[in-house]
Amino acid sequence: AGAATKKGTIGYVVPFAIPEVIRHANAFALGAQATHPGVKVKLVWTNSWFAPDKERKAAENLHAAGADVLGQNVDSPATGQYAESKKIPWVGYDSNAQKFAPKQWLTAAVYDWGKYYVRRVKAAVDGSWKPGFYYGSIKDGFTGLAPYGSKVSAKTKAAIAAKKKLILAGKWNEFCGPVYDQSGKVKIPKGKCLNPKTKAGIDALYSMQWLVKGVVGS
Repeated sequence: AGAATKKGTIGYVVPFAIPEVIRHANAFALGAQATHPGVKVKLVWTNSWFAPDKERKAAENLHAAGADVLGQNVDSPATGQYAESKKIPWVGYDSNAQKFAPKQWLTAAVYDWGKYYVRRVKAAVDGSWKPGFYYGSIKDGFTGLAPYGSKVSAKTKAAIAAKKKLILAGKWNEFCGPVYDQSGKVKIPKGKCLNPKTKAGIDALYSMQWLVKGVVGS
C-alpha cells in the first residue's frame, strides 16, 4: 500500500474500535510507512463486521478525502469493487479476493486456522491436549500474504521478502521501536519490541488502545 500511493494518503476501512482491529490498523500503517515514509492512513469505522453498503460508502468518503490507495480490515469485497471502479489500488483482508478487483488488487493478509485446528484435534484424540494461548505466525503457517497483483513491483516484492526473512528469523516485527503514537509520544522505545512470545508483549498487543503516528482518525 505504501509503495502504491502517489499522494501519500491511504484509506483504511475498519469495523469496530477494539484492540485487535486497532493493532491491525497500526500494523498496516507501520508497514505502509516502511515503503513510503510520512504516509498518512485515514480510518473510517463502519461499526459492523460485514456491511458492504457501509464499506462502499466508507471507501467513497476516503477517496473523496484524498486517498489514492484503499485497504481494509473487513471481509467483504465492497471496498475492492469500489477501488476497481475508480482505478485505484486495493489491499484486501483475510482472503485472496483478487477476482473482485483484478486490475487494482495488490495483496492481502490471509489466515489459515486449519493447521491449528488439526493440531488441537489430534492432541484431543491422543490425550495430550492442554489449555493454552495461541498467537499464530508466518513461521507456523497460520498467516501469510495472498498472491500479488500486477501492480506490485519487483522492488516492492523484494522489500517485503526482506522483512519476511527477518520476521521468520525472529529478528523483527512491526512493533519494534521507536514507535510513536498520534501525539508524537514514544510508545515503544528504540531497541524494544512487543514480542508475542512474552506475557508482557501479549498483554500490550491485546490491550492496544492507541494509534500510531501517521494514522488519521480516532
